[in-house]
Amino acid sequence: MKVLVTGVAGLLGSRLADWILENTDYEVIGVDDLSGGYVENIPKGVKFYKFDLKELDRVDNLFEQHKPDIIYHFAAYAAEGLSPFIRKFNYENNLIASANLITCSIKYDVNRFIFASSMSVYGNKYEPPFSEDLQQCPIDPYGVAKFGVEQDLKIAYNQHGLKYTIIRPHNFYGRNQNIWDKYRNVLGIWMYQILNGQRPTIFGDGNQTRSFSYVDDSIVPFWNAANRDECIGEIINLGGIQEYTINEACNALIKITGTDLKPLYLEARYETKHAYATWDKSVELLDFKHEIDLEEGLTKMWEWAQTQPMRKRFFWGKYELDKGIYEYWRTE
Repeated sequence: MKVLVTGVAGLLGSRLADWILENTDYEVIGVDDLSGGYVENIPKGVKFYKFDLKELDRVDNLFEQHKPDIIYHFAAYAAEGLSPFIRKFNYENNLIASANLITCSIKYDVNRFIFASSMSVYGNKYEPPFSEDLQQCPIDPYGVAKFGVEQDLKIAYNQHGLKYTIIRPHNFYGRNQNIWDKYRNVLGIWMYQILNGQRPTIFGDGNQTRSFSYVDDSIVPFWNAANRDECIGEIINLGGIQEYTINEACNALIKITGTDLKPLYLEARYETKHAYATWDKSVELLDFKHEIDLEEGLTKMWEWAQTQPMRKRFFWGKYELDKGIYEYWRTE
């Protein structure tokens, strides 16, 4: 049996691939364009291919060669706040690339398709915690792209019988996360800043609320999603059960690192103010267990971050649209 993991050099992809290789007899094929992940993260034993999923011919050739049984689709550029300023890039990477995978999954009779969607599909219409039965109302192009893939999977199931499960993770973090990207992964952004003697930045007043999820708590649930019939056609929130303000999360990290640096507050940005979800369904269907709290998870990630090379920070040199771009993002 074969599993294809997209985004295998990233946080979730690398951790799941490692678990599958250690705990099952499945062969793992991995794809990543290495635009946000790093080859060092890819576990030994993964048959790795470096290419862009927007290239349908390359995707088709891979499926024809390996005939994967299960697809875990994690590849994405997950920068919600940036997505209004890079619409073309966002839709090509998060929507078109996903459509190519769905096309080939239908063509080559894939058994299960597990899609990592996003909390961003809920938008700001509802008061949290968000439950899976709410109507999606994304407020940015990233959320629109994720919503589009969810809808396409439903069509693929109804018309072609492609069995899917949609997982909506919330704010995963941990070892192998990209901490060198200026625009995404707030905990990683802060770690990079502290490591480089910079004040951790917060957009707005810091009273926004999020639930943060240490990645290792969700690996077995992701595996279960592909191996339980009761998960077919389901949408399931997955992640931590405790919400924190951004101020609380930042102060927790400051305490763990022992830094004297204080937060630097920036102009408020357009975003969902409060975003956290229900988790009952993930316990019932996926056996999710919230075992690592924020303090322990940040400690583990900080220990890892201190061992990492000082890579050049990713900065978007030229935005597709710079009208309305936040001042902090105008400079490297």
